Amino acid sequence: MFPMAIEVGTEAPDFELKDNHGRTVRLADFRGEKNVVLLFYPFAFTGVCTGELCALRDELPRFENDDTQLLAVSNDSIHTLRVFAEQEGLEYPLLSDFWPHGETSRAYGVLDEDKGCAVRGTFIIDKAGTVRWSVVNGLPDARDLKDYIKALEAL
Repeated sequence: MFPMAIEVGTEAPDFELKDNHGRTVRLADFRGEKNVVLLFYPFAFTGVCTGELCALRDELPRFENDDTQLLAVSNDSIHTLRVFAEQEGLEYPLLSDFWPHGETSRAYGVLDEDKGCAVRGTFIIDKAGTVRWSVVNGLPDARDLKDYIKALEAL
């Protein structure tokens, strides 16, 4: 069954996940401080995912600045994410939703239970913690960064 993503206008579910350096990252830490681009992707080291994450890397100042924080989430282990980030030069947090497996992906309605990974879901969360924009694509379909940029500019 295909997941049902949470709706625009709802409060973003809080989470606490480890990043690729083992640091704890909480959504609540950005409340009142920064908008968050929360990006779920299936797996590190796969073609479409690598392409999407490298495109974000190449446009990073648009997604990580005084107003905005980019957080990318997959169901990979932190060890896998560390190697992936080093190999691809990714300097933004890669968060591990490995254990309890897919708990955060499930909370956002983007976990494909049959495949055991997140589908391509992106949520733009404002400083108050409300989801202001989202897009969810199937596993093979890359997302368009221009859409994120437009949604961020509208905040």
